[in-house]
Amino acid sequence: MRVLPAILAAGALALAGCTASGDQNSSSAQPNGSASAQGSGTAPAPSGSGSAGSSDGAKPSDGTTPASDEATKVVSTPLDKKVKTKVWADNSMVPHLFFHSLVVNPKVAFKDPESGRGYLDYMVTVGEFKKVLQQVYDNDYVLVSPHALASVDSKGNMKPTKLNVPVGKKPMVLSIDDVSYYEYMKGDGFPTKLVVTEDGSVKNEYTDPETKKTTVGDYDVMPIVDEFVKKHPDFAPYGHKGVLALTGYNGVLGYRSSPSIYKGKNKNLDADIAEATKVADKLKSTGWEFSSHAWGHINFTKSSLSQIKADTSKWKSDVEPIVGKTDLLIYPFGADISGLPKYSGAKYDYLKKQGYNFYFNVDGSTPAWGQWGKGYLREARINIDGISLKAAVDGRKVLSNFFDPKSVIDPARPKSISGK
Repeated sequence: MRVLPAILAAGALALAGCTASGDQNSSSAQPNGSASAQGSGTAPAPSGSGSAGSSDGAKPSDGTTPASDEATKVVSTPLDKKVKTKVWADNSMVPHLFFHSLVVNPKVAFKDPESGRGYLDYMVTVGEFKKVLQQVYDNDYVLVSPHALASVDSKGNMKPTKLNVPVGKKPMVLSIDDVSYYEYMKGDGFPTKLVVTEDGSVKNEYTDPETKKTTVGDYDVMPIVDEFVKKHPDFAPYGHKGVLALTGYNGVLGYRSSPSIYKGKNKNLDADIAEATKVADKLKSTGWEFSSHAWGHINFTKSSLSQIKADTSKWKSDVEPIVGKTDLLIYPFGADISGLPKYSGAKYDYLKKQGYNFYFNVDGSTPAWGQWGKGYLREARINIDGISLKAAVDGRKVLSNFFDPKSVIDPARPKSISGK
């Protein structure tokens, strides 16, 4: 029997979703109460443009020493000088949409007896994603990095940067959770890994569960966005594309690369680490970034400080050597360490000293939410999945700010849309 991720809380979810409550889209299900309709906290005055802030070395600190400022910086390309721009008014109010890995064969995935309902709830199909992408572009959104929104000054204070957006355009952050192609997904109609092809492109390897044929192509968010940006370079005016949020308990990017799990079990461990690193390096060079999503997809709300420390140590040992240092933390389940009040306390102090400057929960009830803290920027993300599509069809208006929900729904979905 395949086992869905062990991090699912008390059977509340059928798949590794990303809200603290298990209901990503209830208007009252703000992640641990962390996101409201408008940002809380006052943004400090803009400090001019700058790059992202600090991170520590591969070995976690003991929480008593400050992190160094060596976070992997996002690759940016200069904006065409002919493009007229306008400074975005409030960097804490930039929408952030996120997806999970895409369903390639919905006939198999959605009817899977063990995981089908979960896939309906928390995934979208390749066709759905392509329609969403086109409509988001048509509605004048452009992709930006979280690092384009803020930077950390020499005193450790988080300051908004000067975000220049092409006139008539609106900034948006894109992220993709759990890009590990977990073991339980094998044979369920999903890609199996990311690979670098002979021409230097990042593509997916996919084995169709019905035909058993293996092909290499555009089967997940990353290669699809890459190809879209080639046709529409104005969609990524600074070359920023998105953030991959990674766990480590099944390795990363489709490779069983985590020594803490696979040493002595995977005879190809060294080769998998090398290939995963090759893919990660290529992604970073083409506008993609990486975030921690916790090694074991743990719930940061419920986990003790000692559990968070143990998990962070594993992530930095297994994942960071492959993808590089990051100061981005995307909470599994959207389970934040605080509600609306600003961050304080032992959990935040530890995470900050591990180098995390940007924190992301989940709130599908508002187009954007952010909070400035002295040393951090916290933002809410909007889930795009079966649950949110059903909520939109039932009357919730949030997704209509970005695309027409009814028009993107794959005919392979049942009338229920989600698995609920």
